[in-house]
Amino acid sequence: MDDAMSVGLQEELIADLTMELSKEPTFDAELLSAKVVSAIKEVVRARKYPKYYTDDYINEDLFDYYSNIRNIALYDYNLAGAEGQTSASENGVSRNYVDRKSLFAGVLPIASF
Repeated sequence: MDDAMSVGLQEELIADLTMELSKEPTFDAELLSAKVVSAIKEVVRARKYPKYYTDDYINEDLFDYYSNIRNIALYDYNLAGAEGQTSASENGVSRNYVDRKSLFAGVLPIASF
Protein backbone atom coordinates (compact mmCIF):
# COMPACT_ATOMS: atom_id res chain seq x y z
CA MET A 1 0.00 0.00 0.00
CA ASP A 2 1.46 3.32 -0.90
CA ASP A 3 1.27 6.17 1.63
CA ALA A 4 -0.73 8.48 -0.66
CA MET A 5 -3.43 5.88 -1.11
CA SER A 6 -5.03 6.24 2.33
CA VAL A 7 -5.00 10.05 2.32
CA GLY A 8 -8.82 10.37 2.35
CA LEU A 9 -9.13 8.09 5.36
CA GLN A 10 -6.17 9.73 7.07
CA GLU A 11 -7.59 13.24 6.59
CA GLU A 12 -11.03 12.19 7.82
CA LEU A 13 -9.62 10.54 10.95
CA ILE A 14 -7.38 13.51 11.74
CA ALA A 15 -10.29 15.93 11.32
CA ASP A 16 -12.54 13.76 13.51
CA LEU A 17 -9.98 13.38 16.29
CA THR A 18 -8.85 17.01 16.08
CA MET A 19 -12.42 18.14 16.66
CA GLU A 20 -12.54 15.93 19.75
CA LEU A 21 -9.11 16.75 21.17
CA SER A 22 -8.27 20.30 20.07
CA LYS A 23 -9.73 21.98 23.17
CA GLU A 24 -7.33 20.10 25.42
CA PRO A 25 -4.41 22.29 26.55
CA THR A 26 -1.85 19.63 25.63
CA PHE A 27 -3.23 18.94 22.14
CA ASP A 28 -0.44 18.08 19.69
CA ALA A 29 -1.57 17.98 16.05
CA GLU A 30 1.72 16.50 14.78
CA LEU A 31 1.61 13.67 17.30
CA LEU A 32 -2.02 12.96 16.44
CA SER A 33 -1.20 12.82 12.74
CA ALA A 34 1.66 10.38 13.38
CA LYS A 35 -0.59 8.15 15.50
CA VAL A 36 -3.29 8.08 12.79
CA VAL A 37 -0.77 7.10 10.11
CA SER A 38 0.66 4.41 12.39
CA ALA A 39 -2.81 3.00 13.18
CA ILE A 40 -3.68 2.78 9.47
CA LYS A 41 -0.43 0.94 8.76
CA GLU A 42 -1.06 -1.50 11.62
CA VAL A 43 -4.54 -2.36 10.35
CA VAL A 44 -3.13 -2.83 6.83
CA ARG A 45 -0.52 -5.19 8.30
CA ALA A 46 -3.18 -7.07 10.31
CA ARG A 47 -5.39 -7.49 7.22
CA LYS A 48 -2.48 -8.97 5.20
CA TYR A 49 -3.78 -7.78 1.84
CA PRO A 50 -2.59 -9.97 -1.04
CA LYS A 51 -0.24 -8.20 -3.46
CA TYR A 52 -2.81 -8.33 -6.27
CA TYR A 53 -5.38 -6.23 -4.35
CA THR A 54 -5.74 -2.78 -5.85
CA ASP A 55 -5.15 0.39 -3.86
CA ASP A 56 -8.78 1.35 -4.47
CA TYR A 57 -10.01 -1.91 -2.97
CA ILE A 58 -7.70 -1.61 0.05
CA ASN A 59 -8.72 1.99 0.67
CA GLU A 60 -12.41 1.09 0.50
CA ASP A 61 -11.86 -1.87 2.81
CA LEU A 62 -9.97 0.27 5.34
CA PHE A 63 -13.01 2.53 5.71
CA ASP A 64 -14.82 -0.54 7.08
CA TYR A 65 -12.30 -0.45 9.95
CA TYR A 66 -12.67 3.28 10.59
CA SER A 67 -13.68 2.85 14.23
CA ASN A 68 -10.86 0.38 14.91
CA ILE A 69 -8.28 2.71 13.35
CA ARG A 70 -9.75 5.70 15.19
CA ASN A 71 -9.68 3.90 18.53
CA ILE A 72 -6.11 2.65 18.02
CA ALA A 73 -4.90 6.16 17.08
CA LEU A 74 -6.72 7.74 20.04
CA TYR A 75 -5.41 5.09 22.44
CA ASP A 76 -1.83 5.58 21.23
CA TYR A 77 -2.17 9.37 21.32
CA ASN A 78 -3.49 9.33 24.89
CA LEU A 79 -0.74 6.98 26.06
CA ALA A 80 2.10 8.91 24.42
CA GLY A 81 4.83 9.12 27.02
CA ALA A 82 3.30 6.33 29.10
CA GLU A 83 4.15 3.40 26.85
CA GLY A 84 4.29 0.11 28.70
CA GLN A 85 2.05 1.21 31.56
CA THR A 86 -1.04 -0.80 32.33
CA SER A 87 -2.30 1.60 35.00
CA ALA A 88 -1.48 4.94 36.59
CA SER A 89 -2.41 6.70 39.81
CA GLU A 90 -1.83 10.34 40.63
CA ASN A 91 -3.47 12.77 43.06
CA GLY A 92 -6.21 10.30 43.91
CA VAL A 93 -7.03 9.61 40.26
CA SER A 94 -6.51 6.03 39.15
CA ARG A 95 -6.51 4.89 35.53
CA ASN A 96 -6.45 1.40 34.07
CA TYR A 97 -5.86 0.87 30.38
CA VAL A 98 -7.56 -1.70 28.18
CA ASP A 99 -5.42 -4.27 26.46
CA ARG A 100 -4.37 -2.62 23.18
CA LYS A 101 -4.90 -5.90 21.32
CA SER A 102 -8.63 -5.65 22.07
CA LEU A 103 -8.80 -2.60 19.78
CA PHE A 104 -8.14 -4.94 16.84
CA ALA A 105 -11.32 -6.94 17.49
CA GLY A 106 -12.87 -7.82 14.14
CA VAL A 107 -9.74 -6.94 12.14
CA LEU A 108 -9.01 -10.29 10.55
CA PRO A 109 -6.44 -11.25 7.92
CA ILE A 110 -7.81 -11.84 4.45
CA ALA A 111 -7.90 -15.55 3.69
CA SER A 112 -5.69 -16.58 0.82
CA PHE A 113 -5.57 -19.81 -1.11
